[in-house]
Amino acid sequence: MGTQDKASNKLQDVKGKVKETVGKATGNEDLENKGKTDQVKASVKDVGEKVKDAASEIKDAVTGK
Repeated sequence: MGTQDKASNKLQDVKGKVKETVGKATGNEDLENKGKTDQVKASVKDVGEKVKDAASEIKDAVTGK
């Protein structure tokens, strides 16, 4: 996974946590839910990047690169 992708995913996760916390503190369920959604999106992107990395490693192992 590229450093830029990791940073982007982490930023989205942190933003989501902030939104969720502010939503809870203010009683704004919509903002809280948006925060949770952002966190899930970041997690899904992380998993996708890890799958791509694993596939690349397998390909390299098979081709001997």
